[in-house]
Amino acid sequence: MAASRILGIFAHVDTTVKAIRDLRAEGVRDFTVYSPVPVEEIEAAVEEGRPVSPVRLFTLIGGLTGTLTGFALTIWSSLKWGLVTGGKPVVSIPPFVIIAFELTILLGGLSSLLAILVLGKLPSIRRSTTYDPRFTVDRFGIAVTCPAERAEAVRRCLREAGAEEVRQ
Repeated sequence: MAASRILGIFAHVDTTVKAIRDLRAEGVRDFTVYSPVPVEEIEAAVEEGRPVSPVRLFTLIGGLTGTLTGFALTIWSSLKWGLVTGGKPVVSIPPFVIIAFELTILLGGLSSLLAILVLGKLPSIRRSTTYDPRFTVDRFGIAVTCPAERAEAVRRCLREAGAEEVRQ
């Protein structure tokens, strides 16, 4: 079963949003939207019904790892090379919080970056076959990947929503 790539080119935001909603109503889930500027309405239409991104889980795990590493490193250092000053205990948590906080931020940020690169399949070396230079100027585009038997229904859906041009 071969997959078809269909591209619909739109001139207006409202027709693009209508097409996205119509495609969702048809059961199409695999599509890419091109836009010359960030548009809140398009973003909201694309995000409807999508699951929450797992990037936040990577950030949480990285942050917790940083916290544990920070405390483990400072406590181990104090026990290994104990220096009693002013009668204070060798393992004193308050000064160690600074190192733990810094490692929390560092490892949380690095794990977020790693998650974005891995889950977003970045960097993308090849240019998309459905990209059109007009998408950087004044047009909006929706590229749909669907089974070959549903291609005609997708083309009809894009045309009915107000696409200026629909091509394969």
